[in-house]
Parts: sequence; structure tokens; C-alpha cells
Amino acid sequence: MIARALRDAGHEVVYTGLHQTPEQIVEAASQEDVDAIGLSVLSGAHATLFPKVVELLRERGMGDVVVFGGGIIPEQDRPALEEAGLAAIFTPGTPLTEITDWVESHVPER
Repeated sequence: MIARALRDAGHEVVYTGLHQTPEQIVEAASQEDVDAIGLSVLSGAHATLFPKVVELLRERGMGDVVVFGGGIIPEQDRPALEEAGLAAIFTPGTPLTEITDWVESHVPER
């Protein structure tokens, strides 16, 4: 739904599908020269997977890529994710316009 909302708002979206590893996500981001990566995890693995994506981006010299995430993320996990480098976290029920507006104002074109 978020990919479609971003596309409908005029953003180019590259959807890599479900069950991608952080390595696969960063590789696709590198190949596509993206400005941002939006991640979604419903399994509870956000505390491991989200920071790993940020770490791999930095290792590849892509630290300027904005990373935001969403899914079932407990409030107590948010500070650690933000400290790890996530620019925003959206949870279920967030209006799609709030997400598209955030992307519009926080993701500069490189």
C-alpha cells in the first residue's frame, strides 16, 4: 500500500518484494541509485534488520540514503532504531498522506 501511495504521489518506487535480506536491499538500492529506502517488518525482526540496512549503506558509502521504516514496532524500540539511523518510523494506522508528505519533505534528491 505504501509503495502504491508513494508512486501515486509522483515518486519513483522500486519494490523488491518480501523476505529480502539487508544485503539484498542495499544491493538493489545501490544498483537503482535510490534517494531513500522504506522498510516494513511485521515479524518483530526490526531491531536487527533495520540497523543492519543502515550499517551496510554506510559501509558502501551510501550514508546519505534516507532510511525509514514501519510495521509492528513497539514504542520502546523506537529510540534504538532512531539512534541506529532510521529517519522515521510509521506504525499501522498512519495515514498514507502523512507518509507521502514526510517523504516529500525529508528525502532530498541526490
